[in-house]
Amino acid sequence: MSVDDSLKLDMQLCFPLYAAARAVTQAYAPLLSKLGLTYPQYLVMLVLWETDGRTVKELGERLFLDSGTLTPLLKRLEAQGMLKRERSTEDARSVHIHLTSQGRGLRRKAVTIPEDMACKMGLSLEELSRLRDEVRRLFAMLSHPQSEPSKK
Repeated sequence: MSVDDSLKLDMQLCFPLYAAARAVTQAYAPLLSKLGLTYPQYLVMLVLWETDGRTVKELGERLFLDSGTLTPLLKRLEAQGMLKRERSTEDARSVHIHLTSQGRGLRRKAVTIPEDMACKMGLSLEELSRLRDEVRRLFAMLSHPQSEPSKK
């Protein structure tokens, strides 16, 4: 690849990843609107459906979001009746997030979303699994680099 080619948009990895992430988020939108959720709110709910009672800090670490981004999401979900925020009795700086019965009940309505998205993407479950694993591996390499990248 020539130096000139290396700076072409079509030769970049970042652009198809960016475009695909936007397209996936947009594909979720009509499915999530039926639940009254935005995509970031859905991510919060997924984490809480896995383990209820997480702290804001734990949610932020799991979703790679800072508290300035996460707090407004949690406030909106609380206003919708999906969760309750409770300050810890042991540590006043810590806030625990608990699903309400409405928030737990929403899980039953959301259960078809992964399959619906697989259909929208036109990929088999095996293909989706491989793609997810490769993207995770890429993220892990970028977020925890082992050494300086080599030039190939």
